[in-house]
Parts: sequence; structure tokens; C-alpha cells
Amino acid sequence: MTTTISPTSIVVEVLRGDNYDDWSACMKSYMLAQDLWDFIEHTGHHEGDQEVDSKPIIDHQEVDSKALRKKNAAALHAIQISCAPHILSKIRSITSAKVAWDTLANLQRQYSPSHKEQSVEAEPPEDDESQGSEQSVEAEPAEDDESQGSGSVSYEINGPLLDLYKYAHKGDWDATKNYLSQYPNAKKAKIKPYGGTALHVAASAGNLTVVEELVKMMSREELEIQDDEGTTALFSAATVGITKMAECLVSKNKNLVTFVNEDGKIPLVEACIRNHKDMALYLYSVTPFEFLCQGNGNHGSYFLQCAIGAQMLDIAFDFLHRFPYLATTTDQVLKTNGLMYLSKMPETFPSEDRLAFWQQWIYSCIPMQSITTTDDNIVRINMPDQILSESKNIIFQVLSKLRGFAINLLAFLGIKQIYDLKKIHIYSDKILRCMCEYISTLDYEEYLKADVHGAFHNAVRNGMVEFITEVIKACPHVMISGDDNSRNLFMSSIANRQEKVFSLFYGLEASRAGFVSLVDSSGNTLLHLAAKLSPSSQLARISGAALQMQRELQWYKEVESIMNPILKDYPNESTQTARELFTSDHKNLLVKGEQWMKEAATSCTVVGALIITIMFTAAFTVPGGNVQETGYPIFRDEKSFTVFIVADAISLFSSSTSVLMFLGILTSRYAEEDFLKSLPKKLIIGLSTLFFSIATMTVTFCAALIIMLDGRLQIIIPIVLLAAIPVTFFMMLQFPLLVEIFVSTYGPGIFNRKMKRWY
Repeated sequence: MTTTISPTSIVVEVLRGDNYDDWSACMKSYMLAQDLWDFIEHTGHHEGDQEVDSKPIIDHQEVDSKALRKKNAAALHAIQISCAPHILSKIRSITSAKVAWDTLANLQRQYSPSHKEQSVEAEPPEDDESQGSEQSVEAEPAEDDESQGSGSVSYEINGPLLDLYKYAHKGDWDATKNYLSQYPNAKKAKIKPYGGTALHVAASAGNLTVVEELVKMMSREELEIQDDEGTTALFSAATVGITKMAECLVSKNKNLVTFVNEDGKIPLVEACIRNHKDMALYLYSVTPFEFLCQGNGNHGSYFLQCAIGAQMLDIAFDFLHRFPYLATTTDQVLKTNGLMYLSKMPETFPSEDRLAFWQQWIYSCIPMQSITTTDDNIVRINMPDQILSESKNIIFQVLSKLRGFAINLLAFLGIKQIYDLKKIHIYSDKILRCMCEYISTLDYEEYLKADVHGAFHNAVRNGMVEFITEVIKACPHVMISGDDNSRNLFMSSIANRQEKVFSLFYGLEASRAGFVSLVDSSGNTLLHLAAKLSPSSQLARISGAALQMQRELQWYKEVESIMNPILKDYPNESTQTARELFTSDHKNLLVKGEQWMKEAATSCTVVGALIITIMFTAAFTVPGGNVQETGYPIFRDEKSFTVFIVADAISLFSSSTSVLMFLGILTSRYAEEDFLKSLPKKLIIGLSTLFFSIATMTVTFCAALIIMLDGRLQIIIPIVLLAAIPVTFFMMLQFPLLVEIFVSTYGPGIFNRKMKRWY
């Protein structure tokens, strides 16, 4: 029978090179227990001695004995199986346990702390300016370096640097400190395959304490070490958004804010991209303006666009007010400029927001004087608490308007969100005015280089009325310019279904006629563009195919009303008139609209028919029954009985009306024109009467219950409350649709024909 010895039964960890002291203690205990230590201890060598007596412990005659050879083999085997593979290779050819032990002891002394410079480069003097900001520590040992695994700082995945990575990542400063006390130069070593130093690791993991302590230990030059992606520890701090971490790094080395990674980003830009407002405020306060504006202002332009994209508009406005020329400066990363970037952000302007009526009222009630910034008091933002204090003041501002019930509404109605929205709108307006003031001073060559023309037509496609009007005031000639399809302002607004932009047409006076007669590169008139199917992004805003078809007809009719009668039948390059184009483009939508109407009518007809049946039956099976002699209801003199009969009759008649309306929808011809008024009107009447019949049916049930239970309120009240549940659900599910159909059909319309003169 053979016995298998596991290394874990001898030592806790096999010998790797950095754990010799623990390993040797475990091995000695094992050898003593197995009566093998005599092969190691004799001949005058003791652990820690500088000289090793190579004289054999036992003479050759003794070794020849079978018992001693067996003990030597056992001791040697125990040593061999307790070593890592790269350590075992050092003693593989040794046949004496004593010699193997001494060899391992010599290796340990050779790579003790006094020899660590063989595996980690010596730290450069702090005053050595020749190293520069690109200084990094490369400590990768050669493949034939016998020091590997023997206490040296290695780049192997199982080497000691991996332990440093784990300590820094977990935020264990005690373990990190102990490690660096043994390997001082490891603080500047790049840990592979991660590619950064321990400071990078701790900063990326958000371990503030470890970062602060490492910064104390490192020199200014060591803080500038960049990882394999060219980022410093400050960049990692900007990524996680811990402001105190950035303050700690910048306080020791202010140059860190100017380091650029491989992607062309600086820490300030990264904070904006990651949407860390406090971090961006701090980095903006410490990043030199000279650096942001140096050369052609590449970094400044990139930062401006990122700040606008993150909706940090207060920071963007402060920077743009100082350097307005950066509005048209093209950066090397995004390949665009601030004006073009702003034209792609309709959500920052009031024309894009679709607030409910109560939200609009709150929006108008919120005063914004506290954040109004004039040209005379623009100051660099360097206090993150400024925005926080403004947010707190909103409660008191709204309370002055809403009085007693405002406290409950603040939480329920989202007042803070509306405040933030209005604040964004104000700053976006200031940024736009600042940009337009600058572009108004450009000559023709600068105008073309700034691509004002492209930004303007981007704004038209996105429905940004404020952007359009301000740019036209700054550069009036842009209004008659065409896009890539030779479409002017109003043609593009029709093609992209931007009704607010098209309404600007009514704010013109003498120049209207000149826009009506124009055609695009495909020979399409304004009416042809209205006859085309809307972009899917615009159709998706409308509920149901039938209402989408109605909106398309409204656009067509609106444009048709301003067209010269001669141009209504004008063919385009495909020889199609506008009406023919409308029919062909909306063929599928017409089918979907018909299907949607029929499905809605069928479902509601079934519900209405059931209500008719129930209410008709209830009228002749009244609660309590009838007097046998006269046939009159027993409770006919009760008030609750009167309520029962009236509610039953109303429910019966309203459900009958509802069913008739839905039958009218089912039997409709479904022509294109029917979707404009006829079908929506029938649907409005049908849904309204159906809702009314359900409500009165519930009243009928409750009245009958009151009659039968004869004043037992403990039962009546809970049942009446439960009866209100189906009515509430129906209102929540169908009432918004009913309101949308009513507003779309009989509301003021999507076009503002009373637009005041704006140009």
C-alpha cells in the first residue's frame, strides 16, 4: 500500500519566494515530528548564518545504509513537494536533503530586501527633472532571471504584485502598507495585466483612504505615472467622481489636470462625460484656462461640448462667456464644434418639452432670479455647494406661491424636477445668445468654417424654435439657405413634421409668398412634402394608427391651405401630384388605422351589449319584488328606489347609444377623409357614453344594495367603495385616450396661426 503526502499537510502554502520565513518554520516542525531534522541541522549550519558548511552530515558509510537513505529521501521528498514549480527547478538535480535546504536558504538571502533593486528599478531622485511626466517603473524580470519568485516584485499573474493589486482594490491600507514596507519601489510599478500602479487601482476602486496614504508616500513625479491607456490617477478619480480624492492629488501636483490620455481626454472632460457635477465643478476651478485655450482651443472646445452634453450648462456658460470663439472651434475628438453640438440637443430648450397643464403652471410660478447671471458678475464657479444651495431655496420659492397645500404637492408633483428643467432652459438660452452674438461678427470665410449653415438645419430637423430664431437674427441670410436636399427652413420643417417650426411661417408678413412657390431637388413642393409619410420617430408620439392617420391629414390640410391653387396639382420628378403621393405613401397606415378602429369598436360593442342586457333585466326584476295585487314595486316610495330606477334607465340608454356609435364605426367606409373628423367623432361619442353607462350601472347596483340591506352601513359602505374600483380602472385606462382624441379633433390644433411677428 502506498501513502500519498499532500503539501498542504506539511506547509500552509508552497514556497514561492516571498514566503520563506513561514515556509521554513512549517517545514522545521514537520521534520522534527517525522524525525528528519537531523539531516538538516548538523554540520554547524544554522538558519540565518552567513557561511554554509558543505561537509556532509553523515559519512558515506552511514549514507549507504538503507535506513538512512530512506530518511534522506523522505526529507528531500517533503522539501520538493512543498516548493512551487519555479522553485523546484532550482533543486531538481539535488539528491541530498541537506544540500537542497541550504540551496533554498542561499536563494532567500540572495534576494532579501537588500537585493530587491535587482528586480525593481531604483527610485529616481525627486529633483531629477529629466524623467518628466512620462516616468514609469518597468520591473519585468527576464525569463532566465533566477530571482523570479524568490521575493522579487514580479509581473507574473501569480507574482507578488497581484497581492498589491488585491490590497489596493479592496481598500486594505494596512496590508498595502505592509507590502510597500517590504517592497518600497513597488508603489510606482505597473501591475500587469492591469497596466496601472497601485494608486491607479485604489482610485478606480474609489478607496479614498488608500489614495490619500499613497499620495503621502509618493513624489510629485510618481503621481504623474500613466497607465497603459495614458491615464493618471487623477483621471481615475474623475471617472469615479470622488471630489476629495481629486483634491488630494491636485494639492500635491497641480500639473495632473493637464495630462491627456490616448483618447484625447483630460480629467475635466472625463468628469463631464461621467456626469459627476461636483467633480466637474472642482476640476473646472483648478484647470488653467491657458491650457484649455492653448493652440486652437482643442481641449476647450471638447470640454465645452461635453459640459453641454452632460447638461452642466452653468459651467458651460461661464466658460463660453469668457471665450466665445470656442463656440465655433472644432475639436480633434468629436470633429465638431459647440454650436453644432448644441443644435443636436433639443431637450435643453422649452420647445421640446411637453408638460401637462399643471406642470406648465408650476413652471411659470417658479422664480429664477437667484440663478440669473449678468455680464457684470460672471465669476468662475469654484464652489460645488452653490448649486446645492439653489436647490434648497426652491422649496421656499414655491411655498410663497402655492401656500398651504404646497408641502404635499412638492413630493407628489416633482417640483424639483420642474425647477431643474426651467434652470436648464434659462442657461441654454444664455449659451445660445452668447454663441449667436459671436457668429454675428464672423466674415464669410469664418462663417463657412464654423458650419453655421449645418447647425441651423440640424436645429430645424430637431424642432428647436429658439435656436432657429436666434441664429436667423444673427445671420438673416441663413433663412433662405437650403439643406442637402435644397429644402429651406419651412420645407424641412414639413418633411420632419416639426409643427412649432412650421408655425414660424405665420410670423412672417410680406415674405410668405416667396417660400410657398419653392421646390426641392426632387421637384417636391411644400404640399408634396406634407403628403409624404411622417418619420417614424414622430408617428411614435401618437397613440394608435387611426390618430396617426388623422395627424397626417391635419398636416396635409394645413399646408394645402397656404398653397397657391395652381401648385396643388403640380407634379414632382416622379410625375406624382401631392394627392397621389399622399395616397400611395399612406396606404399601409390607412389599413392599420382601419384595423385599429375596428378592434376598438368591437371590444367596446361587446361591453356595451352586456350592459344593455343587464340594465334591461334589472328594470323588471326590481329589488324586493312587486305587490302581487297591483304589480307595483314594494319599495317604490323609497328614495333609494328612485335612484335605482333613474340610474338603470340612464345606463341602459347611454350603453345603447354607445353600441350604436361603435356599430357606425364598424360599418364605415374608411376613406382617407373619414379619419379627419367622422371616425374620431364617433369614437369620442362611443367612449364617452360607454364610460357614463358603466358609472351609472355601478350606481344602480349600489342603490339596489342599499334597498336590500336596509341601512346596514357596516356592509354597505365597504361594498360601495369596492364598486368604485372598476369605474376608476376604466377611467385610468381609457380616459387619457378619450382626452387625446378630443383634443386632436376639436382642440386648438397643433399649428399656431396667431404667431406674432418675430422677424
